[in-house]
Amino acid sequence: MVEFDGRIIVIMTEAEAEKAVDYLLTADILGMDTETRPSFRRGQSFQVALLQVSTRDTCFLFRLNMIGLCPAVVRLLENTKVPMIGLSWHDDLRMLHKRGEFTPGLFYEIQEMVGEIGIKDLSLQKLYANLFSQKISKRQRLTNWEAPVLNDMQKRYASIDAWACIQIYEEIKRLKETQDFDLIIMPEPEQPQPLSEEERAARKAEKAKRRAEARAAERAKIAEERQKKAEAKPITKKKPTAKKRKPKPVATNDSPKVTPPKTTNRKRTKKTNSGENK
Repeated sequence: MVEFDGRIIVIMTEAEAEKAVDYLLTADILGMDTETRPSFRRGQSFQVALLQVSTRDTCFLFRLNMIGLCPAVVRLLENTKVPMIGLSWHDDLRMLHKRGEFTPGLFYEIQEMVGEIGIKDLSLQKLYANLFSQKISKRQRLTNWEAPVLNDMQKRYASIDAWACIQIYEEIKRLKETQDFDLIIMPEPEQPQPLSEEERAARKAEKAKRRAEARAAERAKIAEERQKKAEAKPITKKKPTAKKRKPKPVATNDSPKVTPPKTTNRKRTKKTNSGENK
């Protein structure tokens, strides 16, 4: 996997942009690329968020969603002294123009150069793999490039894309001058012929048959496992246990006799007046 071992500097203010552009315009060559926040809704779009500009050992990441197309960035894009290398750069320029007006400077488009040596693969990942037999990871491409802080993986990914443009450009120039390459054209894979109605029906029936056989085999396997488990366990019947009855109390001579309490019947007398008794 391709790695960028140079310095990565994030530019978040116009003052930082002025210093970075002064430094970049002293280089002999620059690799360029842009990143835009991906949209996952129909009709939604975002402006370019990041401009990556790399020398051979240092890459600057201009956060355009924070500083916009400030005068320092315009000065860099309109420069006509230091060659700026990009891939599919026409699309990048169109996106940059949506942020502000500028006159493009000394740009070189890699896709216009590779055709001169017979290469038809135009993506950065395939071009780098064909020329250097190494792979560039694209896992971070659909991440949020407008996040408040870019993580380390985003920074490395963005730097590699800009730095790789320099490597591809110089390798193509070398191959054109030396003709030190063998162009191998791989044949396009043959497209399968469409199936007839009868062939589709036969394939469908065959798939249904295989599914039914698989289900039957699964059921048989489950039944066999259950049978083995049943045979492995001995069947023991539990003997019914008789309920213990509580013994009835038996009276003995030694036990004290209990006599029921006596009840007395009291006659109710009516109170009469003294006159009546007389």
